[in-house]
Formats: sequence, C-alpha cells, structure tokens
Amino acid sequence: MSFIELLILAVGLSMDAFAVSVCKGLAAKKTNLKQMVLAGAWFGGFQALMPFLGWLLGSRFRTIIENVDHWVAFVLLCVIGLNMIFEAFSKKEGKATSASFEAKEMFVLAVATSIDALAVGITLGLLLDTRRKVLAACLFICSITFCFSAAGVKIGSIFGTKFQKQAEVIGGIILIAIGTKILLEHLGIL
Repeated sequence: MSFIELLILAVGLSMDAFAVSVCKGLAAKKTNLKQMVLAGAWFGGFQALMPFLGWLLGSRFRTIIENVDHWVAFVLLCVIGLNMIFEAFSKKEGKATSASFEAKEMFVLAVATSIDALAVGITLGLLLDTRRKVLAACLFICSITFCFSAAGVKIGSIFGTKFQKQAEVIGGIILIAIGTKILLEHLGIL
C-alpha cells in the first residue's frame, strides 16, 4: 500500500468522525482548544485502535483466505463505503447533537464512528505483511482523524452542519474507490 493510498484511506475513514465533530461544534456553538483536542483524541484514538484489532483478526485468517483476499477487501470496503453514503442521505437535517464532551458520550461516538475502521483493519491484515507496517498505518490514520476531528469541532461552531452530508458521501466514495483499485490490481487490470 503506497503512501497516497494510505492517505486516501485515512481521509475516507476520518469522514464519519469529522461529520460528528462538526455536529459537536455546532451544538457547543462556542468552542475552545480543549474541546477540539478532546474530539481529536477520542476519534483519532479509536480510528487507530479499531484497524489494529481488525488486523489481528485478519492476519489470523490470512492463510485461509489468501486466494480471495482481494475480493474480501473489495466487498468490505464497498459495503462500508455504500453504508456511509446511505447513512448520509438517510439522516434528517439539523439532527440534534449534544454539546457535551464528557467521556461517556465521546466513547459511544468514537466507537460508533470507528466500526468501519475495524473492517478496514481486517483488510489491512490481508494486504500488509508486518506488524510494523500495520502500526505505522494505524498511527497515520489516528493522526489524520485527529486533525479532521479537531478542525471539525471548530468548523461546526462556525459553519454548522452545512457540509456534513457531503463529507460522509466523499468518505464513502473514497472507500469504494480503494476497494475497486485493490480488486482491479489483483485481477491484473491495473
């Protein structure tokens, strides 16, 4: 997996967290650096943890599904991407989000926005062969998500939910594109 592919993957995964962070910023109205860092840490931390857990699962089954790993990666990424797109269009505009940044609420939101990263981690287990590469990928995903989430809180306090749907749709499209690229490379088309 190249740096550009990893960057695109990280941006795609961070879109859910970004959208929720924008909503948190909107609900809080006036935000500060502490709230931005809290959102970034919660969302970024879970976006790093979940792919690692997924990788542990995926690497255990690697030898069993080696012949179809490209299909597994394609299906997982497309399902996650399509789910993000469908969720973006099924949400009601102006959906209320709590202004609270308390641990209980942030934990629930961080888990909810990182479930797709767990499935991506399974894909990483099929594509990356060393623990060092996976840890580096997880830390990179964490960093990107941290930045997007922290910025999302501030953007939400300024602009509101105007771009929430677009961010989720773009994230879904990115994941589908990565899955398609993996499949096409393994089939020898790219």
